[in-house]
Amino acid sequence: MPEKKITPGAPGTLMKVQATVAHFTQLLHRVLHLEVEVIDNHYVRVAGTGIYGYDLGEVPNTNSSLLRSVIESKKEQVVLHARLDPLCKDCDGRDCCHEMAFIGVPVLHDDKCLGVISLIATTPEQYQRLCDNSQVFTQYIKHISALVISNLTRHGSASVRDTQLFSRLVAAMDQGVMVLDDLNRVVLCNENALNFLGVPEDTLVGQRIDLQPLTFSAIARNGFVQYHLQCNDIKKTATCQLLSVDNHRLLLFAFHQSHLLDGEQRNHSEVKIEQIIGDSFQMQTVKRLIAQVASSPSSIMITGESGTGKEVVARAVHRLSTRHAKPFIAINCAAIPENLLESELFGYTKGAFTGAAPGGKIGLIQSAQGGTLFLDEIGDMPLILQAKLLRVLETRELQPVGANHTVKVDIRVISATNQKLDQKITDGQFREDLFYRLNVIPVPLPPLHERQGDIELLMHFFLNLHSQRIGKAYPGVNSDVILAFQRYRWPGNVRELSNLIEYLVNIVPTGEVIDSAMLPPSFHTLPVPTSSQPRDLPLNNGASLKSIERTLIEEALIRKANKRAIAEELGIGVATLYRKIKKYGLESLDAKTGSL
Repeated sequence: MPEKKITPGAPGTLMKVQATVAHFTQLLHRVLHLEVEVIDNHYVRVAGTGIYGYDLGEVPNTNSSLLRSVIESKKEQVVLHARLDPLCKDCDGRDCCHEMAFIGVPVLHDDKCLGVISLIATTPEQYQRLCDNSQVFTQYIKHISALVISNLTRHGSASVRDTQLFSRLVAAMDQGVMVLDDLNRVVLCNENALNFLGVPEDTLVGQRIDLQPLTFSAIARNGFVQYHLQCNDIKKTATCQLLSVDNHRLLLFAFHQSHLLDGEQRNHSEVKIEQIIGDSFQMQTVKRLIAQVASSPSSIMITGESGTGKEVVARAVHRLSTRHAKPFIAINCAAIPENLLESELFGYTKGAFTGAAPGGKIGLIQSAQGGTLFLDEIGDMPLILQAKLLRVLETRELQPVGANHTVKVDIRVISATNQKLDQKITDGQFREDLFYRLNVIPVPLPPLHERQGDIELLMHFFLNLHSQRIGKAYPGVNSDVILAFQRYRWPGNVRELSNLIEYLVNIVPTGEVIDSAMLPPSFHTLPVPTSSQPRDLPLNNGASLKSIERTLIEEALIRKANKRAIAEELGIGVATLYRKIKKYGLESLDAKTGSL
């Protein structure tokens, strides 16, 4: 159907409650982190966010195929592949469209469509969020639509306290949320915030909260800042974002709250699995795999780009294993000179060579007796030592340099590499038999730019870590910095992020906020991302993170019949579970399971 020309008509009914519509448009944007647009049945823009926040009260000069389909059908439309969807085929601007996904819900009253409330994804992060939660978000908008109709019939504005929808939105949020009135009294508080504060709801609602920011910059209102929270006997330090909503204030708790706060001490040498920061599906998959194999004596090979945290994962495996009370010995095979590596690994006896210590020396392998030996950069080990290491793994015995006897060893070996070992095997630089000995359990780590949502968590973790270590006040972070972090490719991965945060903590004035002007030049010339689909991380034996993900879903389908229980176990939504069942061709197993 060819595109019709739209001309402005009389102001629509929705304009009568424009202030209320704008209020909930901003609320949806802040809660769901998507762009929001509301138009009436004359295609006049009533409210919007981002690029949709302009031309209010006018008909925007944009294509309206999707909006027209909602108004004419009086049904919601969900488009997860813009430009490829049939609804977009007649759009003149399809090839240069910035919209990646769209949800539109009609505002209906007496069987008449008064307008459309739509959610739009314009960035890869928003696209992933919308795709993973399309069903839930559609229900949110339906509630908003019902609220708008309620306001039309009452000709009044809804109180934050009395709005059932607002309460549901706050309760459903993944992060802690508190709603304060103009006197800083608690109006609403969701379960995540209550858990952080450690108090029941009835002791908090109605009480006044004293908020003291640890920064004095005027731009702190746009980013995360540490606050001292005090209410009666409650005294907490929390990383939060404070937003104004009409005559109320929304206190959004950061997902990561440092355990170093409030005088609590932590031993950084003890790396537990919860210290592997990340809630993305990729990292949840890695954590489940680690927990499952930690107690096994089998060898593990951790693969991933440089800086992805391979040693952190190795230490986590050790801490979760039955060997946690024994030594964890880490060896960087690329850092020790080749002529010294053998004596360092295997040790030597008295007089084994010129310059040897008078009493000989116990090697690093033997030092790990009963515990874990971590061989980092295993791809750089010389071939002659590869043969000796293979013998140790096969016989559980080693022979120190210059000795005529063997020593029994009981170790669990974890290796790591950022190299393509299959190519090194082909080139004759790595032994194939050793590879199979080391790669019994492969653990692939994704690059940071593929870990949706984890960058902000890691940012807060490193801000807390480095500000405590350096002895400076925790700085706030401008929202522009967070956006730049999410767009950046992070070639150095988590290590690069940690180093950058340490630099920023050092240079930001005490009590000020980190803004985009402080970022290195590479952040000021960021290209616009062209793909929202994370690439799969290949392993040297042909396995991948996706293959592990498929195995976990397949195994869960065999064990359980309830979809909701499976989704909760895997840490994903039910809609995402159905999509992945189809993606991995597990429909036959799916047919054997029950419903929700």
